[in-house]
Amino acid sequence: MSSNTSKPINLQTGWPSARLCASAAILDGAQQVLTSETEAGPAMLYGPRIGHTPLRESLATWLSTFYAQSMAGNPTTKDRIAISNGASGNLANILQKFADPFYTRAIFLAEPTYFLACPIMEDNGFRGKLRGVPEGGPEHGGLDLGFLRQRLRETEAEAGRTAAESGRADAPVLKAGPLYPKVFKYIIYVVPTFANPSGKTMAEQTRRELVCIAREFDALVISDDVYDYLRWPADLTGGGDDALPPPPSRLVDIDRGMDGYDEKWGNTLSNGSFSKIIGPGVRVGWADCAPGLAFELGEVFNPDVQEAVPHHDGMHRANAGPHGVSVESSMDEKEGSTALAGGFFLYLRLPDDVPHARTVASVALREHGLRIAFGHLFVVAGDEGSIARAEGPGGISRCFRLCCAWHEEEELREGVQRLADTLASIRERMARGEAIREEALGVR
Repeated sequence: MSSNTSKPINLQTGWPSARLCASAAILDGAQQVLTSETEAGPAMLYGPRIGHTPLRESLATWLSTFYAQSMAGNPTTKDRIAISNGASGNLANILQKFADPFYTRAIFLAEPTYFLACPIMEDNGFRGKLRGVPEGGPEHGGLDLGFLRQRLRETEAEAGRTAAESGRADAPVLKAGPLYPKVFKYIIYVVPTFANPSGKTMAEQTRRELVCIAREFDALVISDDVYDYLRWPADLTGGGDDALPPPPSRLVDIDRGMDGYDEKWGNTLSNGSFSKIIGPGVRVGWADCAPGLAFELGEVFNPDVQEAVPHHDGMHRANAGPHGVSVESSMDEKEGSTALAGGFFLYLRLPDDVPHARTVASVALREHGLRIAFGHLFVVAGDEGSIARAEGPGGISRCFRLCCAWHEEEELREGVQRLADTLASIRERMARGEAIREEALGVR
């Protein structure tokens, strides 16, 4: 059994350790700005709606350097950058500006999905209009596009019938007029690189086909590109090539590089955040998108981006596969000849001889002081099909997500040991014919 279960261990949270946050860089940047005669005044006042120009320029330079290969000599520029209050806040802003619950037919989310995206969408009037799209197996490249296309066709046909029967124009209702120059019929939400929670990275061809689908159905693809920068060789024991291959192409760059690109609006938006690379308390992010979209979004902040990005190497050294648990996600995602790890999470699958992950999580918290994120948290809210797929063969109800960024290595090892103890205890009770009690669990 674990040596010390009195101290809670939280492998559910998606936060970086405070030790990894860029406190010194933030302090240095703040001192430079607030002691400057020219910068202090503007920094303390309301700034331009789209964001502080030097920050937008710095971001454009940094992004153009990081994604240089996929941009193919066509770097992003400050007119494509809008500063936001973080990726989650920006998701709400995007829906408020570019989606209408009475006109936008549905929001499609890759499943398993980031569980906090659903309440943001429901708060914006889309309760009952969220639809899950399975990531699928290797043959789907990270998203089952056949499933998505079929659901889009069915939804579009239903919208046409409804409009014809009602005699009303198929046009925005709440978001009409000059304040809302562009409202999309559909929203598609994905985390294409080191996805949360599954850790999968969407294949390049899948990304291109997704952009084509978005154009065909007047959809805006919102991609949370928050983990792209957290990447390192999966083998940290030495003996490997430390030179990482280029990152996968962002959907927004694929869209911009394809023929027929809508120069004003586009069909993609890259949602970025400093939360994972500087610190969640910064509450600042950005959108990189077509100028028409960028013009409608923004807030203000001014750190030195390139100096503030910390290194997250070495987070995945705890063995996370006890008692038949298997690694489900692509922590060994291969690009070229280098095996990559990235993001904040390990995504694991339970063996078939134990209950659903929700039950395991309940026992782990109640008896071992261990909190883990279980599969049911990541279904798409309000979509009965998503729940059925989760609880079906090979479904995500048997999966769970462990955060490897919050605790130090010793606590990670202790957390994994507690998980092993939990599974051993459950198996012993099941062998005796005992029922395993499950309790309601929060999402914090």
